[in-house]
Amino acid sequence: MNRLFRDVEGGPLCPDGSVACIGAFDGLHLGHRALLRHAVGRARALGVPMVALSFEPLPREFFARGEPPPRLQLPRARFEGMRALGADLVGLLRFNDRMTQMSAEEFVRRVLVDRLAVREVHVGPDFRFGHRRAGDLATLQREGAAHGFTAGAIATVDLDGGRVSSTRIRAALQAGDFDTATRLLGAPYAISGRVVHGRQLGRTLGYPTANLRFDGKRPALSGVYATRVHGVGDAPWPSVSSFGTRPTVGGVEPLLEAHLFDFDGDLYGRRIEVEFVARLRDEEKFPDLPALVAQMDRDARQARDILGAEQACTVHAR
Repeated sequence: MNRLFRDVEGGPLCPDGSVACIGAFDGLHLGHRALLRHAVGRARALGVPMVALSFEPLPREFFARGEPPPRLQLPRARFEGMRALGADLVGLLRFNDRMTQMSAEEFVRRVLVDRLAVREVHVGPDFRFGHRRAGDLATLQREGAAHGFTAGAIATVDLDGGRVSSTRIRAALQAGDFDTATRLLGAPYAISGRVVHGRQLGRTLGYPTANLRFDGKRPALSGVYATRVHGVGDAPWPSVSSFGTRPTVGGVEPLLEAHLFDFDGDLYGRRIEVEFVARLRDEEKFPDLPALVAQMDRDARQARDILGAEQACTVHAR
């Protein structure tokens, strides 16, 4: 079975039936995980594949005017995360003008019935879909009665006095509150990707970096951070990272630049994951490169202190 599909059109993907869950799944937080776990459990009980359905771009990105809303994850990370949480098949359906004109009933017939032969559909609280967001859980249940499937919604997942949501996580990240973000996500916030070539300016300044692009999406955070890089050695590698447009050198595209402390090696083309530990400062535009380097020195010392102190606390706790 192909593990990813993008199109509404096409032949049956699950001829013997499936269980599907539908959502944005940006960040794969505790609420998303609860929905995915529930759908996986039902699929295993019925002996059919579990299909996680979402859209790319996300509808709120497609409809945004001006600056797009921030994203927590890139498409590949969403796909890999849903697969890791038990999805046998992932649909990142192309959200385009044609999709916006599709009625909720047509979506049910073409995707859920014709392509997936669903036996059950599960959604989160306040789920809406179809042209002008006219479809909801009641629509799914009504269409299910006509097409031979059932539909249900899981309960809201609450934590720390509020509903777990991607909106709360974005706000926590922008405030540098990584403890709250970690609790809501169920894991530390991290961005993964393949290391790409940059302008190699950092190397000339004494701070070579592993660079990750954010594929034209707007990130949910920016600034300078104490970080750990996964996928380089046997243990996460301490680092200091800048995520932004690099205004001092005339940058435009958001770029995540991770400087790995005391690392000597070639990471180009390797997939890594940058875990955010603590926020150090906002991105700034400096008058010249010597001023930038002086601040980078201060950032590196602060990041080393934070990561070292955290490591010492972890060892002591053991």
